[in-house]
Amino acid sequence: MKQRIKKILFITLGITAVTVGLISVFIPGLPTTPLLLLGSWLFYKSSKRLHDRLHRSFLKKHLQRYESGEGVSWKSKIISIVFMWIMINISAFLVLENPNMRILLLLMGCIGTACVIFIVPSPQKKSKKKSRED
Repeated sequence: MKQRIKKILFITLGITAVTVGLISVFIPGLPTTPLLLLGSWLFYKSSKRLHDRLHRSFLKKHLQRYESGEGVSWKSKIISIVFMWIMINISAFLVLENPNMRILLLLMGCIGTACVIFIVPSPQKKSKKKSRED
């Protein structure tokens, strides 16, 4: 009985995390990747079918690269930062009227950009060792 409740809870939380993660693609300030990874982990612990389905979706490449420790490619980082700033600018200059909120949103954008650049892991360059012939 406890296992069944735990499974249902993990599936519900996983669906919620993935849904909010997908919504956060369009809303600056919400963490997309951690929510998708949380959903993946919750599905891994509760439903092999949902875990496999998530990893077969259009998110497959990004989830597998991150989970395997390869990190996020610089191309993906740049695209993420560009879209983040597009949404920040739309929010700051077309939606918000309060100048203090605009400044706060722009500062949060700067922090988000720094996090993507410096905290989110990137793939390590593999050094090519030249073999020496004696």
